[in-house]
Amino acid sequence: MEQINAFIADYGELLLEGTRDTLIMTGVSTLIAYVLGIPLGVLLTITAPKSIWPHRALNAVLGWIVNIGRSIPFIILLVAIIPFTRLIVGTSLGVEGAMVPLVISAAPFVARMVEQSLAEVDGGLIEAAQSFGANGWQIVTKVLLVESLPSLVRGAAITFINLFGYSAMAGTVGAGGLGDIAIRYGYQRYQYDVMLVAVVLSIILVQIVQSLGDWIARRIDHHAR
Repeated sequence: MEQINAFIADYGELLLEGTRDTLIMTGVSTLIAYVLGIPLGVLLTITAPKSIWPHRALNAVLGWIVNIGRSIPFIILLVAIIPFTRLIVGTSLGVEGAMVPLVISAAPFVARMVEQSLAEVDGGLIEAAQSFGANGWQIVTKVLLVESLPSLVRGAAITFINLFGYSAMAGTVGAGGLGDIAIRYGYQRYQYDVMLVAVVLSIILVQIVQSLGDWIARRIDHHAR
């Protein structure tokens, strides 16, 4: 018990700060990535052949952009866009410095997740909406997005968890968070107890987010009722 109390006194505040920083950088990055990724995913869906607004050239360009964005390993992207990160947020360090590469890395992934979610919507619902005179905007907002909402929520949880792992990589360049603590204290200073606690906290947070995402998705899924 004395050892636990001593550990909490020495590292408790540090670990709480790291947990807070990780949640902020991951949560905000996930939110911004969805703000960017949902329109991109919708465009990929509606411009596909035999969709409501087929446009082969635009669909091909968007597909190439998304594929290129998903092909770049995060650790390389993190370093490569440091000048751009500094231009956007004024620094490449800390929570703010990590958010830019996290968003850029996640947005193409989100676009594909959204595209897949929208593709799962029953085509009969789209045809029914068209028969009632719904325009393209109404089909997107009142059919595609509404019907795919449970899948989008699950996708958000998956995106958060992926970015959670990326945030640990960002810790290698001073981004802060649990990953930074595990590297600086656990690895570089051979304080393996700190690394172990950081890993356990990460596992707990991931389990909470995944469970929460699944619960929300079940609550809003009218097909499961």
